[in-house]
Amino acid sequence: MNFCSDNTAGVSPEIIDALAKANVDTAMPYGADALTKKVEQRFNDLFECETSVYLVTTGTAANALALGAISPSYGSIYCHKDAHINCDECGAPEFYTSGAKLVTLPGPNGKLHQGEVEAALSATNDAVHHTQPAAISISQASEAGTVYGPGEIHHLSHVAKEYGLYLHMDGARFANALNTLGCSPADMTWKAGIDVLSFGSTKNGTMNAEAVIFFNDKIGKSIGYKRKRAGQLQSKMRFTAAQWDAYLENDLWLKNAAHANAMAQKMVKGLEGITGSELYYPVEANEIFISMPEPILQKLESAGYAFYRWHDAHCPVIRLVTSFNTNEKDVDGFIQTALNAQTE
Repeated sequence: MNFCSDNTAGVSPEIIDALAKANVDTAMPYGADALTKKVEQRFNDLFECETSVYLVTTGTAANALALGAISPSYGSIYCHKDAHINCDECGAPEFYTSGAKLVTLPGPNGKLHQGEVEAALSATNDAVHHTQPAAISISQASEAGTVYGPGEIHHLSHVAKEYGLYLHMDGARFANALNTLGCSPADMTWKAGIDVLSFGSTKNGTMNAEAVIFFNDKIGKSIGYKRKRAGQLQSKMRFTAAQWDAYLENDLWLKNAAHANAMAQKMVKGLEGITGSELYYPVEANEIFISMPEPILQKLESAGYAFYRWHDAHCPVIRLVTSFNTNEKDVDGFIQTALNAQTE
């Protein structure tokens, strides 16, 4: 009954089976195996274009290495103030860019907006005293659980191109966003102007499989060396590739995301009847930010439900996150416990 994060979920049985099947015979190391090559082609098919793919084991590594490939040490990377790269990666983006500066911007519902980015960029100059604009990074879904539509991404891409910047997408919950939008992976990435994607799967059913995917053949030449220096060039790469292979097979990744999103919608609809509750952001993926009276929260905690109390809140706000294996009975139990608590 843990709704703290989709990171608390286990691993899809299909992924476990794929790992067991990969654990047979021998294979060449460091990504020279047949399974890694197969997965690289899968990404080309999925995104309907030629891609450059680098498999890693964590989302932080994916983000830091992607940004390290598109920003010099004296660069500025523009992101939302609540972005994961700013708040939750312990300076990894700055470290792997050898010192680039994250420039944080406000924006409603956890998203960057074209006007804010344009205003920030228009105020820059090429004086040697200042870092120079290099990239824009967006999170899909955002840290508020909201989703950028292809049109919004295109507008940000237009700004990026106008100022000669690259556009990065932190896709830790890429599948959840795609399920909400109902578009193709290509439509949500390179067709909308994304240059490099950190494609996450660990939150959606794999064990530890992430990928950096370049859609722009002008960048990414150095990431192979950076990945090695970062300790992310795995000797037994076939086990990460096996996870991706099973994840994409028969649309497992989309089915997992659809379930997580459906459980979030079920949860929020059930909590709408709580007196004094208030949603903080639209629920567009698998995260819910909601305030409820403190006695109800205490009752839920006493009943064994786990969730995060959110920061900077003037009233009791919690984050609930559903996952690919969230039990519908647990959602029903959470809702009923909350409804019962308000009548006691």
